[in-house]
Amino acid sequence: MGKAEFLTPKAIANRIKSKGLQKLRWYCQMCQKQCRDENGFKCHCSSESHQRQLLLASENPNRFMDYFSEEFKNDFLELLRRRFGTKRVHNNIVYNEYISNREHVHMNATQWETLTDFTKWLGKEGHCKVDETPKGWYIQYIDRDPETIRRQEELEKRKKQDLDDEERSAKFIEEQVRRGKEKKDEDVPVFTELKRSNEEEKVAFMLNMGPSTSASLSSKSSLNLGSSALQTIAVTGKRKDLGHNMESKEKKKKSALDEIIEMEEEKRKSSRTDYWLHPGIVVKVVTDKLGGQYYKKKGVIKEVQNRYTAVVKMMDSGDKLKLDQSHLETVIPALGKQVLVLNGVHRGKEAIMDCIDEKSFSATIIMDSGHLKGQKIGGIAYEDISKLA
Repeated sequence: MGKAEFLTPKAIANRIKSKGLQKLRWYCQMCQKQCRDENGFKCHCSSESHQRQLLLASENPNRFMDYFSEEFKNDFLELLRRRFGTKRVHNNIVYNEYISNREHVHMNATQWETLTDFTKWLGKEGHCKVDETPKGWYIQYIDRDPETIRRQEELEKRKKQDLDDEERSAKFIEEQVRRGKEKKDEDVPVFTELKRSNEEEKVAFMLNMGPSTSASLSSKSSLNLGSSALQTIAVTGKRKDLGHNMESKEKKKKSALDEIIEMEEEKRKSSRTDYWLHPGIVVKVVTDKLGGQYYKKKGVIKEVQNRYTAVVKMMDSGDKLKLDQSHLETVIPALGKQVLVLNGVHRGKEAIMDCIDEKSFSATIIMDSGHLKGQKIGGIAYEDISKLA
């Protein structure tokens, strides 16, 4: 019986029947052929091509089973990583999505008889975190990609740095509060009880009134003068104490503000980062993993990705390479050429190369932009500057 012609009702019916998943018992994994019914599967098993595949498999059956098991494991984990990431998900959900692909490797051709055995094997080998619940087995992918691990370490380092800054600020505030309390305790006057060593001793006030023309000054007027003088002295003393307290408070506020300003200045000066890539600078390739044609060759950074990766256009060949900053180093130009500051306080500023100190591996530059234009700055490390393209 001949094959049905294209777009005939019989051909269309055959395509509809072959569309989608078919029964697993009529699938031949060795030949990767899906039969629609029992008669078709029987005819396929008696065919010459199937018999040749069986002869090949009988020579080394373990090799074929290992191959299919490896393919099944890789495809399953790739789907789990891309579709669900590191989320916890039921193993049957992942398997149903995996077998929706018509060309998938069937589990009956692998070393695992059931999905539960495969799930337990994933947990034993450390590919996933598995746990059994009344609803079934759940799996969670363990991402061991070096790039992902590096990003996680960078995030943890940044969180730790932010936490250290918060702790330093909290300690600084506590220190200021403690100093303020101590200063306040020193300024508070201490009142003591008036005790006389001798009860019979008289209290005398000596007031120098100077020469007086009136001879009829009474003791009453002298007492009034004495009391007014005492009041004046008391008021003057209070004013002096108040002025002293205000001056001490102003000094205290000024000292706290100055300390905060100094602390921020030191923090800004010490704000160095572990990334230095910048578009438009000339760099040198220091890795030989790409071959001898790029080793020790110079290029220009065209684009920076994720702070640590750069797209470099080689000067000799014009090839574009995607490299990590650990595989690159800065280029020190000749005297009088322009450079870019890559790290430190003046990060991102353009300058002119003035001189080089080979003993300390540092250079002196003349700022060419910003409010420090024309000013010389020395002690700049080689890795903190690079030649501008």
